Amino acid sequence: MVDRLINRAGRRGAGDPAQDVESADPTAAVWARVQLARNLRRPRTLELLALIADDFVELHGDRFFGDDPAIVAGLARIDGRRVVVVGQQKGAETDENIRRNFGMPHPEGYRKAMRVMELGERLGLPIVTFVDVPGAHPGAESEERGIAESIARSIALMTRLRTPIVTVITGEGGSGGALAIAVGDVVLALENAVYSVISPEGCASILWRTPEQAPAAALAMRMTAADQLELGVVDEVISEPRDGAHTDHPATAAAVKAAVVRHLAALERRPLDELIDARYRRYRGLGAFTTLKVEPVVVPERPGFTERLRNLLGGSSRATNGTGPNAGSSHDEPPAREEV
Repeated sequence: MVDRLINRAGRRGAGDPAQDVESADPTAAVWARVQLARNLRRPRTLELLALIADDFVELHGDRFFGDDPAIVAGLARIDGRRVVVVGQQKGAETDENIRRNFGMPHPEGYRKAMRVMELGERLGLPIVTFVDVPGAHPGAESEERGIAESIARSIALMTRLRTPIVTVITGEGGSGGALAIAVGDVVLALENAVYSVISPEGCASILWRTPEQAPAAALAMRMTAADQLELGVVDEVISEPRDGAHTDHPATAAAVKAAVVRHLAALERRPLDELIDARYRRYRGLGAFTTLKVEPVVVPERPGFTERLRNLLGGSSRATNGTGPNAGSSHDEPPAREEV
C-alpha cells in the first residue's frame, strides 16, 4: 500500500509545474520543500505582521492559566481594515525557540487564541490566522493541562464563528496543532509550505519503524502546497521569491497581504448564514470516498428450539400430522412433557 502511494505521488510530482526544477528523484524534490518550510530564516507571524499590518496590538493570557509565547494574538489593521490576528510563532535562534517552545503551543496558547477569536466575533472583525507548527506539543505538562481538549474546542469554535476567517499556512502545518487555528473559509499556503496530518518523521516511525524514511513518507503523504491545492485542502498557493521566502521577507509579505486582502473583501460581501453553511460543507466534503450500493443479505431462518429438539430425537409423529397439544404452536415454544 505504501509503495503504491509513493509511486503514484512520484508520477504526479515529476511533471508538477510547482516544482522548482523537474527532478528524476521526486522524493528528493519533496524533501527539499520540507526543508525550505523549516528554514529558520523563514518569516514568522510577527515578522509578517511588521510588514503587512499598519498597526498591531498584541493581547496576552488565556484568563485561566497564563500566557503562551508560542501563540501570537491581537488586533491589527491591514490595508485600512480592522482584523483579529492569531498565529504560531517560532524562534529565529535557540534561546527564542526555547522560550516559544519551538512554536508548539501549550493548551493555554490555544485558549488564548479562542479568547481573542471570540472577541473578534463580538466586535464584528474578520479573523486572519498564520499557521507554522510541526505538531501538537506532546509534553506531560500539555497533557496535564488538557491539550487534546483545547485543540478540539478551538476547532469546534472556529466552525461556528460568525465572522470571515482566512488562514495562511506559512511554514509547517502539522496535525491537530495546525488544524486548531486553521478552520478557515479560505485556506492559503505559501509555495514552499507543507500541510499534513503528521510530521514525515512521525509517519516514517509508524510505517517503517525508523525516522530515516521521512523523505519517502513526505512524498507518500502529498504534503506540499501544490499537492494540497490539487486535493482541495488549500484554495490558493501564494508564490514565493525564487530562492524561497527566507531570502526576501518584504516580497513574501507583499504577496501574502495582497492575497489576504483580496479574499477578505470577497468573504465580507457574503451573508453570515451563507458563510457558516459554506464553511460546514467545506470541511464535511474533504476526503475522497466512494459510496457503494450493497445488496441486502438474506439471513436464513434458523429452526426453533422445538424443531431442533425433534430433529435430535428423531422427530415426532404428532408434530408431523398436526395433532397433539402443541399443534400449530410457535417453533420457539418448548416441547410438551409427553413429547420429551
